[in-house]
Amino acid sequence: GRSVPRLSVNKYLTRVSRARAPSPIRALQPYVNKPGMISLGGGMPNASTFPIASIELKMKIGDESKLVLNEDETQIALQYSPSRGIPSLVSHLKKLQHDIHDVDFSGGLRDLIVTNGSQDGLAKAFEMLLEPGRDTLLLENPTYSGSLAFLEPFGVNLKGVNTDGEGMIPSELRKVLDNWESKNEGRRKPRVIYTIPTGSNPTGGSLTFERKKEIYDICTEHDILILEDDPYFYIDFKGLEANGQEKEDNFHCRQREFSFLKIDENAKGSRVLRFDSFSKLLSSGIRIGFVTGPTELIDRIELHTQATMLHASGLSQAVVSKLLDDWKTEGFLAHVDEVAYFYMARREAMIAAIEKHLKSLVEYKVPTAGMFVWMKLMGVSDVQELAMRGAMDKNVLVVPGASFVPNETSQVGVNSVSADGDGGYVRLSFSSATLDEMDSACRRIRELLLEQNEDESETA
Repeated sequence: GRSVPRLSVNKYLTRVSRARAPSPIRALQPYVNKPGMISLGGGMPNASTFPIASIELKMKIGDESKLVLNEDETQIALQYSPSRGIPSLVSHLKKLQHDIHDVDFSGGLRDLIVTNGSQDGLAKAFEMLLEPGRDTLLLENPTYSGSLAFLEPFGVNLKGVNTDGEGMIPSELRKVLDNWESKNEGRRKPRVIYTIPTGSNPTGGSLTFERKKEIYDICTEHDILILEDDPYFYIDFKGLEANGQEKEDNFHCRQREFSFLKIDENAKGSRVLRFDSFSKLLSSGIRIGFVTGPTELIDRIELHTQATMLHASGLSQAVVSKLLDDWKTEGFLAHVDEVAYFYMARREAMIAAIEKHLKSLVEYKVPTAGMFVWMKLMGVSDVQELAMRGAMDKNVLVVPGASFVPNETSQVGVNSVSADGDGGYVRLSFSSATLDEMDSACRRIRELLLEQNEDESETA
């Protein structure tokens, strides 16, 4: 790919992030296991006092398949470990990022850190790059409510960029940036953009390679860092559709979309910080995510980690590492394709239920990845009221569209009827409800919409 000049990411750091210094005790941690080293340094508890000797995991797959953490591996898992992550897991994750995203860790320009789920990494990155009261973060409108829950009280300005069924619209991003000075006098131009490129939460839309490349080029032109939050990257249905063939015919050999990280790697840039998560793939409670990007930024996240949680759970890291010992990259990809196929079948069931019960009452686009359908309720005057009271009264939980709207963005058309009277939005998840429950839920939503239409006709 075309090379772009490497940028110095240090200029993006906030005052707090610049002020972070290594923990004197944490800085000794990498040397503890050096052969011949006698440690009189850190206050590590004596492992002989830990009551757990070894751990055995029974797998769901295979005949009585088990993974065993022996006593040495269990001791490592139970003890303090490096803030970047247990070395065996870090090694596995670097290989995965190399195999999938072409990341070259050998030159020292990129690195990786294990976090307590990707949400932990995101919060640390926001604090590292955004000055409250001064900076503006560009992000999709609508976007993930969990990120908004951190960002809105944090005090940064949020600027939503319009989206469609294929994610962020590049021309809308360019419009915001090209007109920034004239429309935002006195406000610093955005230096960071946050995006969920695959199976976006809440819309289910995915950026095409062409859009990613255009957004990357715009960010290069305007000197903007990209925060790529991609928990649904492996739950992409593209290439899994059978098209009349058995799924095994096109399983495990499909092409995956280029990530922003891969585009950045091919351009020899340093503009992308990528957030991955095992929550949707292995376990949400295991709380293991990882951040990949320019070493200078990973260093800063590590310093933040040293000063807060020290490191992600050793037991969780050891379990994931042992699993990857057994699976290798090929086994991992086989597993995540099975997960993607599982959710694709559930997507089909949800779409069938919507078509059966809600046709003509709603509008939506079929999601290409992830776990969500973003649905417009036609002619509903107050989606918030309908979702939080009306739907609950019928024992259906949906999330109103306003939950996903950045606080500086107008909520017209998301939470209420817009100027042309077309309706507002709700997010439906097809991840955990049974197929029968999806059908029942859509039937109940139909009843609710018809009842509301009758009520409004009577009061008109």
